[in-house]
Amino acid sequence: MRKLLPYAGRSPSSKSSQRRSATALTILTITGVVFRSEIALLLASYTAYLYLHPQIRLPLSTIIRAGLIGLIVGLSLTVPIDSLFWHHIPLWPELSAFTYNILRSQSTKWGVQPWHFYFTSALPRLLFNPITLFCIPFTLLVPILRRQATDVLVPNLLFIALYSAQPHKEWRFIIYSIPLFLAVASAGASWIWTRRAKTFVYRVLSMALLASTLASFAASMAVLLISRLNYPGATALNRMHVLARDDTGVVKVHMDRLACMTGVTRFLEMPPPPLDAANGTFWVYDKTEDKEKLLDPMFWEGMDYVLAEKPERIIGSWDVLDTVEGFAGVGIVKPGVEEKEADPVRAIQNVCARALERESVSEWDECEDMLFGSMEAMARKYVTRGWWVRVKMEPRIKILGREKEVLWEEIFEQMHGHGHRLEHGHDYEHGYGHGQDNSATMEI
Repeated sequence: MRKLLPYAGRSPSSKSSQRRSATALTILTITGVVFRSEIALLLASYTAYLYLHPQIRLPLSTIIRAGLIGLIVGLSLTVPIDSLFWHHIPLWPELSAFTYNILRSQSTKWGVQPWHFYFTSALPRLLFNPITLFCIPFTLLVPILRRQATDVLVPNLLFIALYSAQPHKEWRFIIYSIPLFLAVASAGASWIWTRRAKTFVYRVLSMALLASTLASFAASMAVLLISRLNYPGATALNRMHVLARDDTGVVKVHMDRLACMTGVTRFLEMPPPPLDAANGTFWVYDKTEDKEKLLDPMFWEGMDYVLAEKPERIIGSWDVLDTVEGFAGVGIVKPGVEEKEADPVRAIQNVCARALERESVSEWDECEDMLFGSMEAMARKYVTRGWWVRVKMEPRIKILGREKEVLWEEIFEQMHGHGHRLEHGHDYEHGYGHGQDNSATMEI
């Protein structure tokens, strides 16, 4: 991205500037070929701007040469490596993704957003600091900064406008443009800060820069703490591994769409056991979405555990082993409502003691709740006078385990042994007939 920024003190049509532009186009081509196909739109936007701008006029031969070099280098890297790891020859992953999502319009399965989503929702959230939205137009008002800012903004706005034609939209698709928007905003912020001693207006704007930066940092930390609650799928998979730690042999797990969309990745999967392990566990992870298969009872007969948003859709007899909650919003808590005891020292002691004794993920969560609950209580008692902003949670994913089958042979054997003891009077010695309850119960 640095290569795309105007070079101070040099004409955009100079040879050095054109070499920088050609290098940027080559790097963008390699990145698009290897990593993300949507970068092709960003590449097309910058290429068109560099070629059509009257003060730049990047030669067509330079553009073609940069594109060919990037294409050859990118294909030389991605095709052999990905074909080897995916066991499919030849394989170009980004071409496959482009075909599936764009040409076959399969990306709409993940949702459709209005055409203005990137401009009205994604960009303001990505830029985050509100002063940025002021600094960008301010930079355009400064004559000495206007041309450089225009050279950066126009291709990026064109890229976002072109991408807005795609029905399915996510903020991550335009993340590449954010550093360039911030570069323009930083130029305006620098102009204001270096002149803070000249006029009262610049002094006020400088204070606003400082205040917004500190506020954005605090808000970013708060959002970071909250965002970790948006991955119940990952939490559910980790808890399921703990619950099934004593299982051996082949263990099959089905994970539904919500679980896969909220944190489940291959990095969380358990590795296969060593070849010399006598009683190892071989985990098989299933992400089937085929509706016909999901309606087949025999499909569920092969599963041992299920991570499901809606357990009622799962066929068969299952036990709910645990419930994982997820983020459900933020609410204001009034004074006197659900106030806890403020004792952080005791909470830390309990956390340390429980951490040494227990290994369960859910119990670690309990320790964490104890500590944060005590900190909240102190803040409400000494700082906010009872007022508080609390994160709301709601059940998101159920961890289901196959219902244990009743072993009738063992039950009959226990009943036979119990009758044998009664016959020889063993139970009488342990209190039967001395005014105690003589009824024998057996839970099945």
